[in-house]
Amino acid sequence: MRQAPEIVIILARADNGVIGKDGDLPWRLPADLKHFKALTLGHPMVMGRKTFDSLPGLLPGRRHIVLTRDTRWTGEGAEPVRDPQQAIAVAAASTVAVIGGAEITRLFLPLADRIELTEVHFEAEGNTSIDYPDPADWLEVAREDHPAQGGRPAYSFVTFRRAHCQRPDTPL
Repeated sequence: MRQAPEIVIILARADNGVIGKDGDLPWRLPADLKHFKALTLGHPMVMGRKTFDSLPGLLPGRRHIVLTRDTRWTGEGAEPVRDPQQAIAVAAASTVAVIGGAEITRLFLPLADRIELTEVHFEAEGNTSIDYPDPADWLEVAREDHPAQGGRPAYSFVTFRRAHCQRPDTPL
């Protein structure tokens, strides 16, 4: 019997919940981009179509699985899927990185084992936001704080693990 993959949600979020502005990040943090690359390299990434369209191009060393309602949509280098279960099946990997946007993150949250969150410590302007992980469901297991520098805001890399050993859909 094949073991279920580890589902990892990777996101950056301002203190006020903002994660995006007009299809882009409302901040520039080179260290966060390096962190994102380290977390995703070698793993299939699941994302929504808008997130795929916002990328500067295909990210080397990673598969791009795109969850979309449009059954006719195609994108060069993308593997379109229709729902989270199909995304996980298509990924066929021990770790699956879910990279956004907000709607995709919400869909995968009940299935996720871990959240890798970059807390960006300022109140960002934006039109896309997401709630903080519910402490009843998630335990903070690691934190790495970084001060503001060179006009860039302070930020923290935070790892959360699901508080319960088993996901709701995983048998004991």
